[in-house]
Amino acid sequence: MKQILQNISNGRRSIASLPDPMVQPGQVLIANAASLISAGTEKMVMDLAGKSLIAKARERPDHVRRVLEKVRSEGLFETLKQVRAKLDEPMKLGYSSAGTVLACGAGVQDFKPGDRVASNGPHAGVVSVPRHLVARMPDSVGFEAASFTVVASIALQGLRLAQPQIGETVLVLGLGLVGQLAVRLLAASGVRVLGTDPDEAKCRLAVELGAFHAAPGLGAADVEALTGGWGADKVLICASTPSQQPVTLAADAVRKKGRIVLVGVVGLELDRRPFYFKEAEFVVSCSYGPGRYDAAYEEKGQDYPYPYVRFTEQRNMQAVLDLMGSGRLDVAPLVTHRFAIEDAEQAYRIIEEGRERYLGMVLGYPPLAPLRRVAVAPAPAAGTRAGAGASVGVAVLGAGSFARSVLVPALRRQPGLRLHTLCSAGGVSALNLAEKGGFEFATTDEDAAFDSPEVGAVVVLTRHSEHGRQVLRAVRAGKHVFTEKPLCLTVDELDAIEAALLEKGAQAPLVSVGFNRRHAPAALAVKGFFAGAQAPLAVSVRFNAGAIPPDHWTQDEAIGGGRLVGEACHAIDLATFLHGSPPVRVFAESIGGSAAPAATDDQCFITLRHADGGISNVAYLAGGDKSFPKERVEVIGAGRVAVIDDFRAWTLTRGGRTSRHGGRQDKGHLAGVAAFARALAGRGETTPWQDLRAVTLAALLAVRSLREGQPMDLG
Repeated sequence: MKQILQNISNGRRSIASLPDPMVQPGQVLIANAASLISAGTEKMVMDLAGKSLIAKARERPDHVRRVLEKVRSEGLFETLKQVRAKLDEPMKLGYSSAGTVLACGAGVQDFKPGDRVASNGPHAGVVSVPRHLVARMPDSVGFEAASFTVVASIALQGLRLAQPQIGETVLVLGLGLVGQLAVRLLAASGVRVLGTDPDEAKCRLAVELGAFHAAPGLGAADVEALTGGWGADKVLICASTPSQQPVTLAADAVRKKGRIVLVGVVGLELDRRPFYFKEAEFVVSCSYGPGRYDAAYEEKGQDYPYPYVRFTEQRNMQAVLDLMGSGRLDVAPLVTHRFAIEDAEQAYRIIEEGRERYLGMVLGYPPLAPLRRVAVAPAPAAGTRAGAGASVGVAVLGAGSFARSVLVPALRRQPGLRLHTLCSAGGVSALNLAEKGGFEFATTDEDAAFDSPEVGAVVVLTRHSEHGRQVLRAVRAGKHVFTEKPLCLTVDELDAIEAALLEKGAQAPLVSVGFNRRHAPAALAVKGFFAGAQAPLAVSVRFNAGAIPPDHWTQDEAIGGGRLVGEACHAIDLATFLHGSPPVRVFAESIGGSAAPAATDDQCFITLRHADGGISNVAYLAGGDKSFPKERVEVIGAGRVAVIDDFRAWTLTRGGRTSRHGGRQDKGHLAGVAAFARALAGRGETTPWQDLRAVTLAALLAVRSLREGQPMDLG
């Protein structure tokens, strides 16, 4: 399929040929027939892409703060690598389209293949969209008109927040696409509409669409004259400009106790005085309605109860389509240009050059060809594939930031591996990383990885909830597997993987987990320092993890497993490695009380007893300052003490003498991948399965211990 992508790093825009996406649980797969260019929003993205790195940083000071925190905790080199990888990931353009349903994912019952729908899918031939961002088209509405649905929903949500009454006067500032749609919706509601925009042609169009009066340069005095000296009851700001002028005009033009709603993007240095003396309200509208950016609503499909939230974003979309179907919302006058998707660059040139009048620019798509799940990745710039001629073909599942910045570069450095297939659900990240990483194929279908006879090893870098299933599938297919932590999220998954390995017997493939700390130079040095110790050791591992929102996907036990299963497992594995003995009992307690935050699991202590009699304490603490070093490890026993500070430095003390060592931070990522590659070649071993099992089980039972308040034996 064709899809429009914008590279934020170098400013290049492309119409890429990508593998078609797979339908995901809770989503709807749609073959687009038309999509609408939202010129204001998309031009902001294009302008950002064309700026220097410093200018980009000025645009997002919140991102700069996070980058500085990363520099303090992870070092400049590692941070720059991650930032460059993030900026190099192409962005999808577009968010308002219409087409025909091809398939529905698990849990979707309200749509069927063949339904004509509008969605917030991007400019692409085939899109997979969460069900709550899809609405059914009336029979009388065509695809071109329906492609306006999401943009019109933005205007409609602004109106709902403005709460206009029949007979009131509403002033619309900015008569671009959203502003014109707001004018039409307001006029259809029996409201007297005034409008202003620097473009005289847009003002004339607004009058044609139902505005009482619209003109360039309309000021507060004009509004007072047109309202008998009262001012506008409501003001809708639909402009897109860094200028403060629209907010200033709105404050001057609104009546006493009136309401101003910001729908667009403008300067926001509010002057208190007009708002104070008028007691005027100022409200910012969030996109297309309740549910926007709520993962529970959009990603998990949890609807808001109809009696309590009458108009969600999906119900706003449906209301727009129903207005179109009844003839009360005609968007045909807004269409100024039509282009085939292959010619979309012409549309963007018109927007960038600004010499030609434009408003609604619609992209059309060819009839759907048979779905294509696999694409040949372009050869890397050097002209050679990574690991060409090597003995083991590798498929990587997942193309997120960790894959881009850490794991794929590490895989490329292994001479025994041939990078064969890169798979991600959406296709954009798959093709981009496949090209840069030197893979032969990019795909959206994991079957291409598991079923290919040329793939001997699978690397799982997907979301945590996918790990157990994909590891089990690899084992059953007889393919070696390296998975990022955690190995799985449930005891049942762990048992199923173990049963599959036992069933394979001597032919069982290698299973390795990305417990990289055990491969770090500091950990290896400390392990060697305690070699030959007869007495059991006491190990303490402290993670200054830093807070993340309670609704972040990693905090969700069904998707991320929670932070103990998803990250504290690193500390449990490191303790197991340093002891040389698996845990046999676990007990955990977290903070509590009325002043505790919503999520408390990530502020806890985990106590472990190991099979050899040693003990460990894992302090996983999210309540501290992120700028403070993240990890500290202390090992005490047999008359010796060793300390690791953030895997940059370590000290070894014995017999009254202390030696200090260190250098650049190294948490063992590259060494862990290299160990897996050596094991594939028969030149080394991976972490024993019994250790992987015990560490995974200890992390899972630590969460259970938090819930039940009892120590848990691993059995």
